[in-house]
Amino acid sequence: MATVTSPLADDAQKITGDALQGSLVDLIDLSLLAKQAHWNLTGPNFRPLHLMLDEVVELARDQLDIMAERAISIGVNPDGRAATIARDTEIEQLDAGYITDEQVVSTFTGILAAIGKRFRERLGSVTEVDPVTENLFEDTLHGLEKMHWMFQVQVQK
Repeated sequence: MATVTSPLADDAQKITGDALQGSLVDLIDLSLLAKQAHWNLTGPNFRPLHLMLDEVVELARDQLDIMAERAISIGVNPDGRAATIARDTEIEQLDAGYITDEQVVSTFTGILAAIGKRFRERLGSVTEVDPVTENLFEDTLHGLEKMHWMFQVQVQK
């Protein structure tokens, strides 16, 4: 059986691997929740939100693959199994059924803010131990914060 050796020291590998796994869980669940909302969305802002949710899915799926591949490249096995995501997710879950456009805006503003906060924490944890992963987190965080902004400006007060 082939294995991948890490270019990082053991402690750096552990810190980085944990940060990558947490990010993988966030991004997989984000992609699933955005698709759930995309399919069940109702309301006068259906069309633009329907398209925005696809952008969230695309961002999450692109970045989760990058996170998983970075994990394996440092000798850490990524775990994207459904049971792992269900057990470890920290994301607020949607109820089953239809979801109004106002609920989507409010919910995804909160979800993206919470994920962004965790990404900033993970970014801080890898800054000193793995600059390559640090750069990946910066790129992903940029996309997440952009999507957060695009939802947040639609919140009706």
